[in-house]
Amino acid sequence: MKKLKTWYWITTIIFALMMIMDGVGGITQQEAGQEVLKHLGYPIYLLIIAGMAKLPGAAFILQNKFETIKEWAYAGFAINFIGAFASRLFAGDGVSLLIPPLVALVMMFIPYILWKKLKSNVKNS
Repeated sequence: MKKLKTWYWITTIIFALMMIMDGVGGITQQEAGQEVLKHLGYPIYLLIIAGMAKLPGAAFILQNKFETIKEWAYAGFAINFIGAFASRLFAGDGVSLLIPPLVALVMMFIPYILWKKLKSNVKNS
């Protein structure tokens, strides 16, 4: 149980930090993000909207008191990554640009699955 909890926190913190960095990058409208949105045909202000959603989302996955909001945060991240994959696919981007959103989705599911296992272990104890 302790090993599971340790891995849960390590993966959760890493994922949350990734989302915080990406959120700040969106809010500050970094050039790389602007180029991607232009390429995909989205308005630049979408960076700010997504960035502002990622910051509280990262905070919500770090807390364990409010499970429903944590579930919604994970759902929001999943929708974001699936949308990024679909946008790249519809834009005709190559495989090398389709892989990163899928990797991010896998990186999101690792702490999510570990969280569910921890909850299950606590209920069965």
